Amino acid sequence: MNLVPLGDKLIVKRLAATEATAGGIVLPDSAQEKPQQGRVLSVGDGPLLANGDRAVPEVNEGDRVVFGNYAGSEIKIDGEPLLILRSDDVLAIIR
Repeated sequence: MNLVPLGDKLIVKRLAATEATAGGIVLPDSAQEKPQQGRVLSVGDGPLLANGDRAVPEVNEGDRVVFGNYAGSEIKIDGEPLLILRSDDVLAIIR
């Protein structure tokens, strides 16, 4: 299925959670924190400006981004968990 975000939205796949602590203790799924980093899979057309034009998105497909704990909406497409974020929810791009 092809998922196309609208406007200033992004489709992001979270990076895998850490399964063990620094001391080597293996964490069960319920104790693992959701990662706040992900890979951008798809980018919308950009935010709408006051004059009706669209701004160029700051984030590109393939970028690794950092976002807040509760940012975006979680969805499942073909059994794969994804996140739909507003471009404003992205805190930084990791290069």
